[in-house]
Amino acid sequence: MSEVYRTRRARLRERCSSSGGAAALVSSPANVRYLAGAAPHGAVLLLGRQDDLLVCPGPSDDRPTEGRPDDSLRVHALPRAGGDPAVAAADLLTAQDGGLLAVEEHHLTVARHREIRSVAPRLRLTDLGGAVEQLRVVKDEEEISCLRIGAEITDQALGELLESILVGRTERHLALELERRLVDHGADGPAFATSVATGPNSGRRGHRPTDRRVEEGDFLSVCLGAAYRGYRCEIGRTFVIGTSPADWQIELYDLVFAAQRAGRESLVPGAACRDVDRAARQVLDSAGYAQGLPALTGHGVGLEIDEDPQLAPAAMGKLDVCVPVTVEPGVHLPARGGVRIDDTLVVRPEADGGPELLTITTKELLAL
Repeated sequence: MSEVYRTRRARLRERCSSSGGAAALVSSPANVRYLAGAAPHGAVLLLGRQDDLLVCPGPSDDRPTEGRPDDSLRVHALPRAGGDPAVAAADLLTAQDGGLLAVEEHHLTVARHREIRSVAPRLRLTDLGGAVEQLRVVKDEEEISCLRIGAEITDQALGELLESILVGRTERHLALELERRLVDHGADGPAFATSVATGPNSGRRGHRPTDRRVEEGDFLSVCLGAAYRGYRCEIGRTFVIGTSPADWQIELYDLVFAAQRAGRESLVPGAACRDVDRAARQVLDSAGYAQGLPALTGHGVGLEIDEDPQLAPAAMGKLDVCVPVTVEPGVHLPARGGVRIDDTLVVRPEADGGPELLTITTKELLAL
């Protein structure tokens, strides 16, 4: 894997060279892990013109570490706890040759930025912008393999829950059980806070579980995902509890299913991100649900659960091969509930079978 991380850093170094030969200070944890193989808590990566340095805080037995640092990296641990690795990295650079340093302004606080300027006044700071995030959009097959395993874990945890008794249990209890099952099956942990929504809460995007208990005839919406080796996937399903679905539930479910299918079928290399959103959104618009629809139909996933690209009406850019995204339309009816259907897929060319579906739990409207 060392070669993978060296190649990633070389690609970033090329971008820095094209913008004036700046060194780069990477402080976003997901970006540090992408380039270094690990993201010790609080660590930063100093990408020099020749050598790269992972600067870590002082020693601490209880400091969490994600992954294992690339063997080709030099690791510099601060001698005392409490020091700021970003400031120390800037100081190390200015001691060498000063010059231009590109920083992730979207991640650094104003106070941290000010301290870097104070400690290293000879450095000229510029904005690295989203350069690393742009490199992360297209995944290699090893990254996709991690997402695939995470999806398998997620499907397994959800499938086991559906075989248990649900009536009378609270949203909060079900969410905690799902997260425990994810870990039991090998996940690092949940990819994000698990959402379980019942009855009038169902279909709400990002609903936080409450103490409401599952009742007969409820819609039950579940959204969860596993993190595996740092990579995060997502699945969302809606079910009916206890009895055969009511006519309005079947009608609403079929509509959201059709919208989700339209979005999935639009995931082809070269497709405009806004066109994927439009394909799903038009199905719901035409049925009279234009108001209250979510701001986006889907988004990229990877080391973070919400990455580029964004599948939204005003989104820019086009999809490339090996880009994993979610497609997650939904409708919520106030006081009644609603439906969300959410999959993680990888954009593949038609010659390879089209989009690869990672989350395979059935999308049939089940009565549990």
